[in-house]
Amino acid sequence: MANTSTKTTISSKGKWSRLSKYASRIYFILIVLQVPLFRVQCRSGTCTTPLQVTSSQLISSNIFPLPVVKGLLYPGAVINGLVANMTVPKWNDLLSIYNLTDIKEASAVTDLQRLEVLAGSYFCVAGSLIGILKPGRMSMFGTLLVIWGLVKEGILGKPVNTDPENAVFVYPTMLLALVCALFSVKYDLNKVARSAPAQPIARPLKSSSKSKLR
Repeated sequence: MANTSTKTTISSKGKWSRLSKYASRIYFILIVLQVPLFRVQCRSGTCTTPLQVTSSQLISSNIFPLPVVKGLLYPGAVINGLVANMTVPKWNDLLSIYNLTDIKEASAVTDLQRLEVLAGSYFCVAGSLIGILKPGRMSMFGTLLVIWGLVKEGILGKPVNTDPENAVFVYPTMLLALVCALFSVKYDLNKVARSAPAQPIARPLKSSSKSKLR
């Protein structure tokens, strides 16, 4: 019985590790290739992906060198260019494509009003990059934080948006990103099995007729 349970645990652990690996890769594709997940006002205008929200903040604050940020944006820009008009955008045109040319002079009030979306986007981008090497919980935390920020603005009306055209919107791909973020978390099934050991079943004592006669 012990060998059977050990083999079952090992096989289930292997399946779960493969599932988390594939989920992390799909999540990486969604984030890096800039598949639209939502629509929200940001520092550069209107952002539809966590990478757009993050890049506008990184460029305005000079946290990373500009070529690094452009390197993160370029794969998604190539895919969007090919899908839209079958053209590959130039490297020097990236800032104008994403409306990031004068981002340093833009007001930071928009980002400060949506701190959950901003912080969650940071976690989403970092979690997608780290998850390729080692899947973890960063992508899940980032996705949940972004969803909470979108729900707070869309349902609770914080901050108040008076322009219906700029209202927050969530694409169906957000559900796929959430599922991938949840399944990218690796769980140690051995610890779960050890934390809940099988309890022995108590068997009633059989009373013999001889003992009763004595």
